[in-house]
Amino acid sequence: MNLIDVSIIALYIVLTLGIGIWVSKRASQGLDSYFLGGKSIKWYYLGLSNGSGMFDVSGTAWMVGILFLYGAKSFMFMWMWPIWNQIFIMIFLAAWIRKSDIMTGSEWILTRFGDDRAGRASHLIVAIFAVIASIGFIAYFFEGVGKFLTIILPWDLTFVFNNSVVFTSDQSYALGIIFLTTIYTIKGGMFSVVATEVLQYIIMVVAGILIAVYAFVTVSDVEISNIISAEWKNIFFDSELNGSWSAKYAAFNNLIDAQGYKMFGAFIGMSLFKGFFASIAGPTPSYDMQRILSTRSVKEAAYMSGFTNLILFIPRYLLIGGVVILALVYLAPTMATSTDLSLADLEVILPKVINNHVPVGIKGLLLAGLLAAFMSTFSAFVNSSPAYIVNDIYKKYFKPSATSQHYIRVSHVASFVVVILGVVMGFFADSINSITLWITSALYGGYVAANFLKWIWWRFNGWGYFWGMTSGLIIATLQFLLDKNSGNFETGSTLYNIAQIPAIYVFPVIFIVSLLGSFLGTYLTPATNMETLKSFYKNVRPWGFWKPVYKALHAEDKDITKNTDFSMDMLNCIIGIIWQSSMILLPIYFMIRDYPKTWVAFAVFILTSAILKFTWLDKVKKYKD
Repeated sequence: MNLIDVSIIALYIVLTLGIGIWVSKRASQGLDSYFLGGKSIKWYYLGLSNGSGMFDVSGTAWMVGILFLYGAKSFMFMWMWPIWNQIFIMIFLAAWIRKSDIMTGSEWILTRFGDDRAGRASHLIVAIFAVIASIGFIAYFFEGVGKFLTIILPWDLTFVFNNSVVFTSDQSYALGIIFLTTIYTIKGGMFSVVATEVLQYIIMVVAGILIAVYAFVTVSDVEISNIISAEWKNIFFDSELNGSWSAKYAAFNNLIDAQGYKMFGAFIGMSLFKGFFASIAGPTPSYDMQRILSTRSVKEAAYMSGFTNLILFIPRYLLIGGVVILALVYLAPTMATSTDLSLADLEVILPKVINNHVPVGIKGLLLAGLLAAFMSTFSAFVNSSPAYIVNDIYKKYFKPSATSQHYIRVSHVASFVVVILGVVMGFFADSINSITLWITSALYGGYVAANFLKWIWWRFNGWGYFWGMTSGLIIATLQFLLDKNSGNFETGSTLYNIAQIPAIYVFPVIFIVSLLGSFLGTYLTPATNMETLKSFYKNVRPWGFWKPVYKALHAEDKDITKNTDFSMDMLNCIIGIIWQSSMILLPIYFMIRDYPKTWVAFAVFILTSAILKFTWLDKVKKYKD
């Protein structure tokens, strides 16, 4: 590590801590100020913050690996999260959520189901889910940043006591960077998070552009075409995924066969099925929800969500594409034949490229950018999850009357507890990919059914929501335990065979069980109070099956109108998904010098942007502030 690179990284860390602590005094005015920035932060700052929070180093390392191996088709792997939810949020969910004017996602649930026993049960299960999800994501970040820094930085930080390894080097690095990030996040709340994330976003964009320019200048078209095939560039697919690698790189085709995505048609079908329901279910109760609730108005919530999509994908995939180009030329020949570098561990491609194939100066900026990616996402989760512990559990059920300073101190403690639990879970993680699959397929599987029904069906009540979420989370937990203990089962046994099923294919089982819990909980208990339903519908005005509620409201106020935007919203979502996909494929095709496809992606981007201007943006402009 050159002194210049070390100096750039040190300057970045000092600057981030300084800004975070400097603005922290604004967070001392109460919980609303601490967790939502007093709903005073401008939408474009929140959009930059939201985009920065999604630009995480673990996810970037994973995306580099799948683009390297699968080629342009890899953009569809992102549907597992699913990234479409950003489009659904932008088109209609941001407005629905922001109309509630509350602090957290679980507090929002009370506006839907009321504040009786059923409502409180649903409210509590969302808070528990938010904390579990945050712990899982912190484990995900812990695994990713530790692996990344160990390969990049030259110092061995293995900690040995009594001839036993207490912390490996990657665990020590992860603990150090997590400690630094936790300091300013806990100190300053939302104000510190947004201020530092705006800085971090700028650094990440500069790093992405620099690595893209460097890869473009130093790697020739001929070098790229000698390695990747026409099929690598192709986004269309058959039911089975046949590797696109030539005989010289046949080992990569074998890896594709071993990763569980061979039946690519079924995988994409499952991703589409999950993506639709998960996207309508809305954002999980985490930092994305907090950004929406932090905006100054319904109009700004929609603006912020659209802006997040616009500023995230092109710079991120310039960075990813640049790294993959360097990896294809400099690492692929060695990886395909050498036993020194684990072929299956695609997550080390990113740090290997940075360590060996990026020049001084750019390397420091790139490392600072990737550290910024980690710190911004980590801080966003550390800020969001304590809001549920303090506001939705501690304040509501244990100490409803206390000073703002008391609640903020409890928030500090809650933040430390969540971070510690996440780190402990990270110690037992096998890889970034294993945690990714658990979060996206199992944990979120338990979230989707109940949160889909809450928008569209008036009869769905608090107990239905509680048992839908609970049953889904139980199955998700069982799946996780089976996966972690798969090596202990006898080969060929039922438990062994179940444990071998890829997590994405377990999603329908979790979804069906959760749906069954939702229906049984709903039909075996009374409906939600009609006054609560009328208040919710009048305020949020969702589309769906709300006829009894609408009729009751219309009898009282003839000016009440029904939401008939379902068809237009779904059309806009389809256009938005194409728009989002073009922003991913555009930098990929540009970096591999496939200029005809680059121009096609650019044309699609311009066309879909123009359509959304008339079908979505002009409508948003008419929202009342």
